[in-house]
Amino acid sequence: MTVTLRPATADDLMAVGRLHQRSRVAAYSSFLPPEALANPTPEAMGEYWVQRWTWERADHRMTVAERDGTLAGFSYLGPDDEGDPATGLLNAIHLAPAERGRGIGRALMVDALDAMRARGCHRAVLWVLRDNGHARRFYERGGWHPTGQKRDDTIGTTRTPQLRYTRPLPHL
Repeated sequence: MTVTLRPATADDLMAVGRLHQRSRVAAYSSFLPPEALANPTPEAMGEYWVQRWTWERADHRMTVAERDGTLAGFSYLGPDDEGDPATGLLNAIHLAPAERGRGIGRALMVDALDAMRARGCHRAVLWVLRDNGHARRFYERGGWHPTGQKRDDTIGTTRTPQLRYTRPLPHL
């Protein structure tokens, strides 16, 4: 089975949205109620990515992972949300539920970190749901650590506390 990473195109965005919705449900259902995960629909999530890509494609980067030609995951990165030009923000890594634990998430993370280095970043940051222990362990194994910063967001109408993580990006 062959896994490839490539830059996303506009033609990928609806499929990315469908995968994103499936990924959220699989990853968050152990700590969020079903009604929080019922919306957006997979189609609405695709439209979300079409709109977001329209506005952010100049300074953001989406990479898709394919296993034997089938979308298996994606990453999305951009500038730091706090405005530090030497810091890159990893906005997302999402996988098809069957791909968890098969190395694609790690490949997407390594690719994203390399892309941030290529942009001249010296540090990477991300926000992770506090209650998503699986994702937190994944990032911690990848050299990330909590900064102590916290924020609240919502998924559906459910409050979702988030933690900020960081890691240095030494230039090789």
